[in-house]
Amino acid sequence: MTQSTGLDLNLLVALDVLLEEESVQGAARRLHLSEPAMSRTLGRIRKALGDPVLVRAGRRMVPTPHALAVRAEVSAVVERARALFAPGRDTDLRTVSRTFTILGHDALAAAHGAALFARAAREAPGVRLRFLPESHVDAPLLRQGTADLEVGVIDSVAPEVHVETVYEDRMLGVVRAGHPLLTGELTPERFAGEVGHLIVSRRGRQHGPIDAALAELGLRRRIVGSVGTYPASLFVLRDTDLTGLISHWGRPLADALGLVTFEIPLTLPAMEVGYAWHPRHDADPAHAWLRGCMHELMLRR
Repeated sequence: MTQSTGLDLNLLVALDVLLEEESVQGAARRLHLSEPAMSRTLGRIRKALGDPVLVRAGRRMVPTPHALAVRAEVSAVVERARALFAPGRDTDLRTVSRTFTILGHDALAAAHGAALFARAAREAPGVRLRFLPESHVDAPLLRQGTADLEVGVIDSVAPEVHVETVYEDRMLGVVRAGHPLLTGELTPERFAGEVGHLIVSRRGRQHGPIDAALAELGLRRRIVGSVGTYPASLFVLRDTDLTGLISHWGRPLADALGLVTFEIPLTLPAMEVGYAWHPRHDADPAHAWLRGCMHELMLRR
């Protein structure tokens, strides 16, 4: 068994990058090493951990269960070391080399991705951004270290996760230009019964707050189906007479496709929109920069 006193702590940095890239080639590029040197480093890591760490799956490499289990801890140790040797007030963001994974629905990247990439290019050119879509399966991705920041309606988090609410949002109806619902007074009865409805659900659900509000009035809408993302729904709505939903911060996407949004004639609960992160990032100046960027972008809705 390998003695911990003989472990090169630089292996932690290499392990952190390997688990982030899931590629020997990508890790070598990040750490400015040759691929053979990176392969040898992976071999040392495997020997030290007594685990393969990364295994071949087709043309790519995937982490082992043990690697997934320790990924968050490894990332936390590396980030604390960075914070220790580079206090926040002295950190030059232009020298930071990191990949940040942002978890949220597709409208997040579509609405704010361009502005966030542009700001990173100006202020932190060594930072890479990876947008990860929401899954139909709930998992503690912040705790595991799979994601660095979750953005949107934070409805299920681990107790230790920090949540910052930025604003309250509400859903808008959205239809193609010239749609019949846009003519005349829009009542709950017309909204529910005049057209078919397309809903967005990553889990394929066909019931939500809209249906609960309609049920209180003795009404029921006709749902024709669902799609997994808001951008996908907008393309369907553009070419049909269906009606759909979009949040205020996704409204620019609807505008870009020539769609028209409208107020829904129902009393609906407000949605708290914000972002969440794991406390291991609290002292990390680069992560604080990311949080600040996202906060400002979300206020521009």
